[in-house]
Amino acid sequence: MTNLPTPTWRPPQQIRAKVIGLAWRGDAVLAVEVLDDRGRVKGVRPPGGSIEFGETREQALEREFREELGCGVTITGPWAVFENLYRHEGALGHEILFAAPVRLHDAALYDRDAIAFAEDSGTPCTARWFRPEALPEGVALYPDGLAAALAARTR
Repeated sequence: MTNLPTPTWRPPQQIRAKVIGLAWRGDAVLAVEVLDDRGRVKGVRPPGGSIEFGETREQALEREFREELGCGVTITGPWAVFENLYRHEGALGHEILFAAPVRLHDAALYDRDAIAFAEDSGTPCTARWFRPEALPEGVALYPDGLAAALAARTR
């Protein structure tokens, strides 16, 4: 058996419809670390994922949180929509994201500073609580426009 290099993720060359859930612990939002090819954190994004064919955004959000964090969610407010054109390691990505504030059904997750899980591909991930206005230097909040929307929420 040979050790094959781990494939690097690149955005698919198509527009994707996705959902993200905004879970809050005080003034911190739950977000998953986004790594570059060297394994350094380059950004964070709220948990969620792709909407599957025939699935509503509500069903997709519930499914993604069950798959990633092992718990259900309750949507607690109106949806926001973001068009996200981005580059990851030089490759262009394009997605339309539906974002909703949520309450996690597993209250113990609010007490954890780091939540480890794996994507469907087996890629290990870590979610943490981040204050959007106080991210570490060089770390962005994804998708584009989310930081401004969250800042407007507190005004």
